[in-house]
Amino acid sequence: MSEQKAELEDLTLAIITVSDRSARGEREDLSGPELKRLVEAKGGRVLSLTVVPDEKEIIKRKLIELSQGTEAPEIILTTGGTGLAIRDVTPEATREVIEKEVPGLAEAMRAESLKKTPLAMLSRAVCGLRNRTLIINLPGSVSGARDNLEVVLPVLGHAVEVIRGKISDCRQSAHLHHHHKGEQKP
Repeated sequence: MSEQKAELEDLTLAIITVSDRSARGEREDLSGPELKRLVEAKGGRVLSLTVVPDEKEIIKRKLIELSQGTEAPEIILTTGGTGLAIRDVTPEATREVIEKEVPGLAEAMRAESLKKTPLAMLSRAVCGLRNRTLIINLPGSVSGARDNLEVVLPVLGHAVEVIRGKISDCRQSAHLHHHHKGEQKP
């Protein structure tokens, strides 16, 4: 690790794996633990790691439960249920509980993923705010979840600072100063 501040330093997160098979114990959840490992490597603290089935009402209930109260995590990551299968309902559940959508996060994840696979355009991931918690839908595959989280990592600290009212201006963000290394793309 470099001497720069870790992207998720001092942030609290919860992770929800959405999978019928993992919820029934038929398949080990690999994406949730991989996200936990990545979050902790980036300085974040994972408050909970949960597996739920692909049931819209159960997903909604878990998102609502996790995002209320003073102990709510600053970010909830979901993994799974963002595709086209009939049981893929994570985006619908998320959209029904968020108060503000943050489409740029999902757009950035899809745009970056398109560089690797045309299938990225089939992702229906939704990102948004409920209370003061940022909810981010990630794909269910281990590599997809990890790669998509890495796309949005550089802005999450700043987003949380704004959401929590710690700053009102981009220039004030402690998190953003570490990520502009003069990388200019042609």
